[in-house]
Amino acid sequence: MTSRDVVDQHEAAGRRFEAGGVASFVRSAGEGEPVVCLHGVPTSCFLYRKVIAELSERGLRGIAFDFPGLGLAERPADYDYTWTGLGRFAAAAVDSLGLDRFHLVVHDIGGPVGFELAAAARDRVRSLTVLNSPIVVDGFKRPWTMEPFARRGIGELYLLALAKPAFRRIFYLQGLADRRAMTKEDIGAYVDLLKRGDGGSAFLKIMRGFERTAEKQRLYESALREVPYPVQVVWGELDPALPLAKHGEAARRIAGLDAVHRLPAKHFLQEDQAPAIADRVAAVAR
Repeated sequence: MTSRDVVDQHEAAGRRFEAGGVASFVRSAGEGEPVVCLHGVPTSCFLYRKVIAELSERGLRGIAFDFPGLGLAERPADYDYTWTGLGRFAAAAVDSLGLDRFHLVVHDIGGPVGFELAAAARDRVRSLTVLNSPIVVDGFKRPWTMEPFARRGIGELYLLALAKPAFRRIFYLQGLADRRAMTKEDIGAYVDLLKRGDGGSAFLKIMRGFERTAEKQRLYESALREVPYPVQVVWGELDPALPLAKHGEAARRIAGLDAVHRLPAKHFLQEDQAPAIADRVAAVAR
């Protein structure tokens, strides 16, 4: 099996849909209350394939869709790839998918995007689970492995040089604590999905569209503090990109929680801790 075969299997497991005038891709599994899982970068809904399967086994309906510019979604050249623009897409997507009320799981910059959604639809969110996401965005510094993508000229060269062996080394270093959880073909599928169609140019626009302002931070804090739904923070405690001591504790403090639910994982905890994540989501859903 090759990484292209993995992508083909992924595509066969979902379907196309349209939201806000943009064609995208969604995977879902199970019945029951919907759980919307939002990915970050440089990933897509492929990241949640194991989580949605685990959610279905717990009586929930796991749903994950691609943001414009990533995965199997359309990549319009003139799209608003800021967190604001992706948040609008997420709001249009839940409407297009017919989701009235839903549990929300966010990760990486899917955090800011999901906080945009939650702030705009407080009465539709049943619960919020935060996985390794930045909340203190005023002056947020990208991890060193991601910073080059945000720099014009350098980002294009960095992306061009990001072949599958190099990506795999970065993935092991920053993202995966248990290497047995994935094959090299699985990791290679991330590269295929990242560069599909446009070579990754839309991804670079997303990386350059971070809204690292005090205004956005206040908005995102409002999605966690004094809200009508339960909030929990679940963190891969070995994450070198968004360390628990800084980002996880900030999320806990802002949400007014007593503790962070720690998992023995790095940044992409969905790959090696899917059952534990589903357990936590099911617990707060109950």
